[in-house]
Amino acid sequence: MTQPILIAQISDLHIKAPGQLAYGVVDTSAALSRCIVELNRLDPRPDLVVISGDVADTPTADEYEQAVNLLSALDLPYVAIPGNHDDRALMRSALGDETDAAPQGPLNQLHRVGDLDIVLLDSSVPGAPHGELDAETLAWLDATLAATPERPALLFLHHPPFITGIGHMDVQNLRNAPTLAELIARHNRARMIAAGHVHRATMASFAGIAATICPAPNHAVALDLAGRMPPAFRIEPPAFHLHRWFADGKFGQVVTHLVPIGDFDGPHPFFSADGRLL
Repeated sequence: MTQPILIAQISDLHIKAPGQLAYGVVDTSAALSRCIVELNRLDPRPDLVVISGDVADTPTADEYEQAVNLLSALDLPYVAIPGNHDDRALMRSALGDETDAAPQGPLNQLHRVGDLDIVLLDSSVPGAPHGELDAETLAWLDATLAATPERPALLFLHHPPFITGIGHMDVQNLRNAPTLAELIARHNRARMIAAGHVHRATMASFAGIAATICPAPNHAVALDLAGRMPPAFRIEPPAFHLHRWFADGKFGQVVTHLVPIGDFDGPHPFFSADGRLL
């Protein structure tokens, strides 16, 4: 039987230059360092870490240099795609060894992990907060999914293709989500689509498959479903997603776990040494 494959997803790092705080409040470098500690102590170890956008905050070359320095402590292979806070050229230069993308244009990538395809889609629109998959990316995705129709695939991008109910974030989501849905429907090997951008753990169904938004290691977008407050964030418990793919049926199944970052009491046994429930 094929061994399960573990893909850790972290998102929205918003790294600043050393000594700077995001929004004057959040130490995103310290938050990433705590996240890396949690990733490094996972057992079993993930096969790959996917960073689903907003690696830098402003962005500047100093921020990417800081991100690369921090990520050097990660004992796992990682790949990254841009978010709306990123700059393609700066990111390609700083993370060249971890992007494996074309030398110009969108940073779309395909990574094969065992029997599983990890498809990374660049949904960033230079100079804009919303997301869109341009014609080049859509053609690349169509050809990529058609090339090995027998292999399951997990799709990652920054901008969610579905509405969350948080108004000021929903106007920044993926603008051409219906086109993506049509493309996925033509290639039924996609098992999940995973996004970032909203800094909150969110689940939905999109194009008939599971769709998730990864939480952030630093700050969370305020859960304002009533639309009564201006755009705001909260300091909530940080976390990331761990996607477990295992062979079950033609293209397998995916289970997503939310992994909190930090030290917590336990583990404590449910049963005593003689088998009694405690």
